[in-house]
Amino acid sequence: MHTGVFSAAASSLLDVAFPPRCAGCSAEGEALCPRCRRALNVRLHLPAGVPIGLPAAMPIPLAQLEWCAPFSGPVRLALHSLKYAGEQRLAGPLAAAMATRWRAAGAGGEVLVPVPVHADRARRRGYDQAVLLASEASRLLQLPSIRALERRRNTQPQFDLGRTARRTNVAGAFAIGGPTQACRVRGRWVVLIDDVVTTGATLVACAEALYDAGALAVSAVTVARER
Repeated sequence: MHTGVFSAAASSLLDVAFPPRCAGCSAEGEALCPRCRRALNVRLHLPAGVPIGLPAAMPIPLAQLEWCAPFSGPVRLALHSLKYAGEQRLAGPLAAAMATRWRAAGAGGEVLVPVPVHADRARRRGYDQAVLLASEASRLLQLPSIRALERRRNTQPQFDLGRTARRTNVAGAFAIGGPTQACRVRGRWVVLIDDVVTTGATLVACAEALYDAGALAVSAVTVARER
């Protein structure tokens, strides 16, 4: 059976056995109901390149940074449910919002690369939420998703740290997974996929590793931005 068909069948069985409840309002029926899903599209019609309140208009060396919504309300609840409550069904609507925003505002991009969690964290959680988001966005944007990066150090969670400490925390934490992954990003425009951006330090650290591997350009899109 084709992987996509199998995944859809498994998801349908899961919905029958454990009907989803909206992460935003707890209404039964969908992992994120249509009303709460609207919060993901508040920036849909804004032009690309809107300043994001960082010291520079764009965290160097990123070519572009886009996000769907502020990290608040139903969006915050949905991301917490995806990351910490095992609600993997939320990857679908969250990635759909990312794909919609990138179609509307993104410039360039040939391949998607998820920002990885550390392997220990992925084992404890049972999955990597950025990989799930990248897989769904790949299908919707018709762009390949490559797990090109590894998180070599199990860094401290960024939300515990200030701006300067965040840069130090992730400096040198990411590397290309190997020669095959390096070949797949060399000379290509990469779009990083992650759940939340605050200062952009994690995305910058990933971009530096990709440029070292020969990437032509590195942009990023996330579900939310935390101020």
